[in-house]
Amino acid sequence: MKKLLLLAAFVIVLLVLFTACSGDDTAGAVDENRPHAGRRLVVYTTTRPEFHDPLLAPFIEETGIQLEFMNAGAGELLSRIRAEAANPIADVMLGGLLATTSAHMDLFEDFRSIHEPQIIENFRNSEGMLTRFQHQGSVLIVNTELIGDIQINGYADLLNPALRGRIAMTDPSASGSAFDHLVNKLYAMGGGNPHAGWGFVEDFMDNVNGIILGSSSAVIRGVADGEFVVGLTFEEGPMPYIEGGAPVKMVYMEEGVIFGAGGVYIVRSTQNMDIAELFVNFVLSQPAQLMMEETLHRRSVRSDVVADGLLLPLSDINVIYADTDYVAYNRDEWLDMFMDIMTR
Repeated sequence: MKKLLLLAAFVIVLLVLFTACSGDDTAGAVDENRPHAGRRLVVYTTTRPEFHDPLLAPFIEETGIQLEFMNAGAGELLSRIRAEAANPIADVMLGGLLATTSAHMDLFEDFRSIHEPQIIENFRNSEGMLTRFQHQGSVLIVNTELIGDIQINGYADLLNPALRGRIAMTDPSASGSAFDHLVNKLYAMGGGNPHAGWGFVEDFMDNVNGIILGSSSAVIRGVADGEFVVGLTFEEGPMPYIEGGAPVKMVYMEEGVIFGAGGVYIVRSTQNMDIAELFVNFVLSQPAQLMMEETLHRRSVRSDVVADGLLLPLSDINVIYADTDYVAYNRDEWLDMFMDIMTR
């Protein structure tokens, strides 16, 4: 009897060891529904986790592709991609408005999404390398507890001496939203002629009093935390703070607001072109664009996605326009001019 018990125990041990070594028969099999499961895509992005995590969670679930994020301003990301061009680390770039990225089209692959026919005509990818996935306007974020009786309805109000040293902004050479504000100021305060707006920029920078923050998120956080009265940011940025009850509000500049398109770009020479294409197609899909519009407060570029009303309708905003090709052509010169003003 004892021998039988020992034999039975030995068999059980063998079965346990065999199972541990061999595993589930299906463990190594390809998931027919997720053939790319386990692969990795590196995403350089100007967006924050509060935006890209919920937006891309269904993509991860549907494909099994692992996403690795690098978050920084558009200028820094573009510099990284250019420096890594011989051996790319990033596969895609998510974010970065075309006013900044269009001067760097050589860094990206020529690809058009299957969803392009559903994109609003003005936002279609005519270049091949610049896929638009959202559009947004430059705005001011104002701390409602600190503003007191100071009137802030537009750029001109930022010259108020009471705001000297109390304005939050970041470097337009490193931040897409900051560069967009520079362009917006030039066109709005120049009456449509950007070269006529530099006088205002000089006066404005004098009132900024040399305070340049390190990132776009620092601008929003600085105003929400009461370090600054007003900041220069983009439309989506203040929304989580407003929803969370922070003492902030958005102001659309009465002199005019330029709405720029943000893009999603496939990095040239990526070794993961097939899943990078899946990524772009997902971001432009109707479900993703609907989530972006309804819960993430970004304006969709699809013609079949209707605004949810949380963002101010364009019909209630003084929308003005910039020549994007002209802006791209003059970008480096304008940044040099701004740096000269900032360092005087």
